Amino acid sequence: MDAKDAKDTKEREEPLRVGAAVRKRRRALGLTLAAVAARSGLSVPFLSQIENERAHPSMRSLQRVSDALDTSAERLLAASDAGRTVDVVRAGDDARTTGPSDGVRALVRGQHQLHALEFSGEKETGREFEHRNDELLYVADGAVEVEAEGRAYRLGPGDALFLSGGVRHRWRATTPDTRILVVSVSDHIATTTDPRG
Repeated sequence: MDAKDAKDTKEREEPLRVGAAVRKRRRALGLTLAAVAARSGLSVPFLSQIENERAHPSMRSLQRVSDALDTSAERLLAASDAGRTVDVVRAGDDARTTGPSDGVRALVRGQHQLHALEFSGEKETGREFEHRNDELLYVADGAVEVEAEGRAYRLGPGDALFLSGGVRHRWRATTPDTRILVVSVSDHIATTTDPRG
């Protein structure tokens, strides 16, 4: 087993730590522990221990809690991870994505609400993309051509292009010195548009 496999195994064995996310969601809904206990079928002491990180729920228990809080286990996990993770990706780190990854580097490791990739060199995506959540494409160096909703855009160093969720687009880097940063809300996170901003 190599170092990556060992790290992946360790991450899978790590207990679910969602206490802060459970407490925040419960309070946002104005629910007491007793109300969540009644909805989930779990005891008040157990729920209190989860919120205080003294007990770690199984996926089955977490699903019962998330149902009681009108959310999903995935959202609670994502909220918990986002609230407690600090990870530095250094310029020389080989934080490659899965699959063909020449010139593609993940700038956020793991599964979080934020997804960021750095693309280096000439690239032709070869296909059109449509993400359900918002995306930002920032050109650090070089030049990029983007086609979005039937319009063409040429971007240079320092230019940024925002694409709201659902916009069909494709892009290509046109010079070897190109470095592009793509930041998006991960597809596993469902977002809603709030007219109040």
